[in-house]
Amino acid sequence: MAAREFLFSGFGGQGILFAGKFLAYKGLIDDKQVSWLPSYGPEMRGGTASCSVIVSDEPVGSPIVSNPDILVAMNLPSLDRYEKAVKKGGIIFADSTLIERKVERDDVDVYYIPATKLASDNNMATLANMIIVGKILKILDDFNEDSVRTALGKVIPAKHADMLEVNIKAMQIGADCK
Repeated sequence: MAAREFLFSGFGGQGILFAGKFLAYKGLIDDKQVSWLPSYGPEMRGGTASCSVIVSDEPVGSPIVSNPDILVAMNLPSLDRYEKAVKKGGIIFADSTLIERKVERDDVDVYYIPATKLASDNNMATLANMIIVGKILKILDDFNEDSVRTALGKVIPAKHADMLEVNIKAMQIGADCK
């Protein structure tokens, strides 16, 4: 892997920044060079949120991701805004619970994951983001439980340490999703 550029996008409250931060920490634990650049609207919940993550074998020159290799679109406005920006041959992960339309491009791989429904059905309503992250790691053949557990330990606040196993379960649901 030379470098992978990720763009996570959705609305505030979907855990967009958390998912990106997790991926960045996992990269650090896997001895990669990383950058994490969050961006969100004025409202913490309900406003737009996105974050760029770069995981690389080489130093990262700029944290800005204009043409991601991998797009995570957790709502329709995100897919509408960023679909065309994904590099040819890239991958789009879409939360099909909230996005009814199909990706219009045929030069990218697409995974439709009903993440919000799966999270709700498994009593983990706030973890649709981690269901998608589990699918990403599975597709990229990068689901290493040791580095996943260590990275989650870094990004889950101490007051929510009880959420570690639930996050791992959510990621496993995503990894197992067809």
